[in-house]
Amino acid sequence: MPLERHVSDGARPPDGPATASVVPEPAPEPAPENDDLLVIHLGMTGVLSATPPAAHERVRLTLDEGPGPVLHFRDVRRFGRFLLLPGGDPSGLPTLAAMGPEPLSGAFTAAALARALRGSDVAIKTLLLSQRPVAGVGNIYADEALWRVRIHPSTPARRLTRAQAGSLRDAIREVLHAAIEAQGTTLNDYRTVNGEVGAYLEQLAAYGHEGDPCPRCGHAIERIVVGQRGTHYCPACQPRPRRPPRRRRGR
Repeated sequence: MPLERHVSDGARPPDGPATASVVPEPAPEPAPENDDLLVIHLGMTGVLSATPPAAHERVRLTLDEGPGPVLHFRDVRRFGRFLLLPGGDPSGLPTLAAMGPEPLSGAFTAAALARALRGSDVAIKTLLLSQRPVAGVGNIYADEALWRVRIHPSTPARRLTRAQAGSLRDAIREVLHAAIEAQGTTLNDYRTVNGEVGAYLEQLAAYGHEGDPCPRCGHAIERIVVGQRGTHYCPACQPRPRRPPRRRRGR
């Protein structure tokens, strides 16, 4: 359930953020410990920080304890979500229940990815963004991983070989490890919890480089739309998949 519907006393300062508290107000005693789970989806521009933002603060969280008892959620485009899962049960949230394994966990294997792609005619990039084969791969990192393994983003998922699925799994992990090391990718609004920009932008090979030479072959990077998402790829390194021959109908 959206946390904003359960803010303290329903308070929302004029032109300010919703306010929420882990301990209901007034609270004569600390709330008993439970297994409820607060899920925060940052969306495209959400940033959670202990430092009050200058603008676009949407939610303010008051914690029970800690050196910084207040967290501020800044979200320019308002795509972020706060959801409370009673008892920590994700089955009440279909988007979580349907997610694939965490990309940096042992559950995300080449075999698991190959099984997830099997039988799907959906474009490989679109399937990755659905979060079903693996969780946490967004638009930027899908383009980068597919560029690394020379796979065209519109290739039907089922047409990837087991070897390609294994290479794509490795590329996804490599891209995410590098992005985490660089503190993410800042194009416009994204900031780290410390208010700093993510430096992975400097390492992008395909995404955002329309018209620039491919770092691998020198051909110009092109931009197309796949599954309603802007997509960058190299037409020389990532050739469009050929259509399978039509089967002749028997007389």
